[in-house]
Amino acid sequence: MNPKIYALLTLSLVATVTLPVVNGKLSSLVPAVIAQNTDAREAEADRLNERGIQQFQTSQFREALQSWEQALQIYREIRNRQGEAGSLGNLGIAYSSLGQYQKAIEFYQQSLTIAKEIGDRQGEANSLGNLGNAYRSLGQYQKAIEYLQQQLTIAKEIGDRQGEANSLGNLGIAYRSLGQYQKAIEYLQQQLTIAREIGDRQGEANSLGNLGNAYRSLGQYQKAIEYLQQYLTIAREIGDRAGEALSLNNLGVAYRDNKQPAEAITNLEASLNIYLDMRGGLLRDDRKDFLASNERTVNNLADLLIQQNQPEKAFQWLNLATTADLADYNRLINAKVADPDAQKALDNWNTDNQQLEGMRRQLQDKYSQELAQQIRQFEEKVYKNAETIGDKYPEIAELFETKPTDIAQLQKNIAPDTLVIQPVPLRDKVALFLVTREKLIVIQSDAKRDELNKLVSEYRTQLADHKNSDVDVTGGKLYEILIRPIESQIATSSPKNIAIIATGQLRYIPFETLYDKKNDQVLLEKYPIYYLTRISTSTPPATERKPLQGLAFANPKPTQEELKGTEIEAETISKIFPGSEKYLGINATLDIFKKQAFRFSILHLGTHGCFNLAGCPNLGMQANTILFANKEQYNIADAALLGLKNTELITLSACQTAKEANADGQEISGLAYVLERAGAKSVIASLWSAEDNTSAEIMTQFYQNLKNGMTKSEAMQKAKLSQIKSHPYFWSPFILIGSAN
Repeated sequence: MNPKIYALLTLSLVATVTLPVVNGKLSSLVPAVIAQNTDAREAEADRLNERGIQQFQTSQFREALQSWEQALQIYREIRNRQGEAGSLGNLGIAYSSLGQYQKAIEFYQQSLTIAKEIGDRQGEANSLGNLGNAYRSLGQYQKAIEYLQQQLTIAKEIGDRQGEANSLGNLGIAYRSLGQYQKAIEYLQQQLTIAREIGDRQGEANSLGNLGNAYRSLGQYQKAIEYLQQYLTIAREIGDRAGEALSLNNLGVAYRDNKQPAEAITNLEASLNIYLDMRGGLLRDDRKDFLASNERTVNNLADLLIQQNQPEKAFQWLNLATTADLADYNRLINAKVADPDAQKALDNWNTDNQQLEGMRRQLQDKYSQELAQQIRQFEEKVYKNAETIGDKYPEIAELFETKPTDIAQLQKNIAPDTLVIQPVPLRDKVALFLVTREKLIVIQSDAKRDELNKLVSEYRTQLADHKNSDVDVTGGKLYEILIRPIESQIATSSPKNIAIIATGQLRYIPFETLYDKKNDQVLLEKYPIYYLTRISTSTPPATERKPLQGLAFANPKPTQEELKGTEIEAETISKIFPGSEKYLGINATLDIFKKQAFRFSILHLGTHGCFNLAGCPNLGMQANTILFANKEQYNIADAALLGLKNTELITLSACQTAKEANADGQEISGLAYVLERAGAKSVIASLWSAEDNTSAEIMTQFYQNLKNGMTKSEAMQKAKLSQIKSHPYFWSPFILIGSAN
């Protein structure tokens, strides 16, 4: 067999840093060189490897994984060791891109072993570098440095100048993470020198950006600004939009630290504008790191605007970022829209935007002035089309918004007698925004972001365990952070309802459970509480008000987990609201749901819904689906096709939204957002799998309260208060999202 070079992606994570978190990205892809094959199996493996690269370049990471797994299997069957090593390395890179670093390390180690056995020094260096970056991503900096030093040694021995520059840059980042800034600067300066010598413009930009951040860490802000300005210039020259956004953010932070708030605000706003323009191209799982940078930018900007006494402007940006986050979830699950012409326009735009993302990856692999120019022209077309589509089809306009809506317009869309509270964790404080139709104020509470997240995570665990007796203690601590500082302002407003806009991990807790130790009350005992995904930027059109009639589905058969209590809920609805219909067990079919849903003002789904990001293996369900009889699953991405414009309420009384590691609760608000966009005025969902009998009691009382003329928020408050003496595990998982009236 003739030796040949297989499609091997080398991950040289020359990281571009957005403070305070390092955000690595691929900066080079070694192109495939596929020799002419006489062996059909080998040719098939080569094609799969090449297809994986193409999928990876357009952010289709999971599809790339499948291609490389198939290639790996063939290489092993035909005992092609170099192809096997290449595929293992590629799989490691795909898992790194998905944030699964431990799994990536396993593949890198296997690739390294083979590279050593067959004497492939370049492959050995690549694997060592990839291992170093994976350990750096896990925060194991000393271990990362050991691998990166080994990569550097081999790169020098084999004369690989690009690999040498990459390892120097990554060593600089690792030392900066350890707080050894001078040492970091030494390595980054060496990287910069080599990058300029070999004409690596992307590497030059990255090293300048990282040098700027290192000097900022040393408190040398003016020097940091000089380096970051050079980074910005090159990023613009080479068409690196993500790099441009990162450099603008870092400049904003440096100007802020240098006591130049006006310049800081200008740069942070420019950075955020680019992030919001680009976000639509991130259709797959790699959006996480990119959008984390977006979140840091908007929080830095909001923090600064608050300091400069511009809370209205801060809230406008925060609301836009929250809406963008939900729009990205909408794209991630490929949610449909009802108008087929609008759907076609959206599909075409997504195709163009995905092509743009692939072009950007190619430019990072190998810079060319011609490709940079093509990208700039194509960007202009894509962004202009987004504006045109948004103007033409109002139902999808929110997916393309990139400019803040004036606060006065947002306030018009707040329900009367309602106080909106949005807590925003900043660096060392929590900004508590209070917004009504008439006024907006912000009060800052002393709590560090990491400490708050830790407390929220601990509280969520306690709430979901009915045997835990510390729930009031932790709930009391959160009350002191999130409610106590604004108690007097809430009292002055005398709201009939409190609406909470929760983001990040705060989405995982029911605010009504927060415990006021001084008055021995939970918040629910003081006010009806409901939740908003965001403040809508457009006034919803008036719709026909139907009489309250319910379509109820309960305990579909067969199922892996019985939900007998939901049958009681369905029976209750049919008795309380004349004209209602119920379908139980084997009769709770998807076909009936699709055909009948549009006719009813209340849809009650007493069935399993899976909204965990990784699916629900215990139920045999995929993510973002609802279970019907005969094990059929309905994907909520298709909800807009049901014709729900006159639907008052959708209740999902047995859905699963279990808190997962490093998750931010987006699946909860994302679910509600998709159903709102499909036409539903309100959604009731559960934050954890509720206890069957108590759920039935709460739902029964809730619907009876609606029948008696209460608003949805008041009906839910009274239903929960009937169970208030029990552990909040039983009465608090159900939350009302959307309209309260």
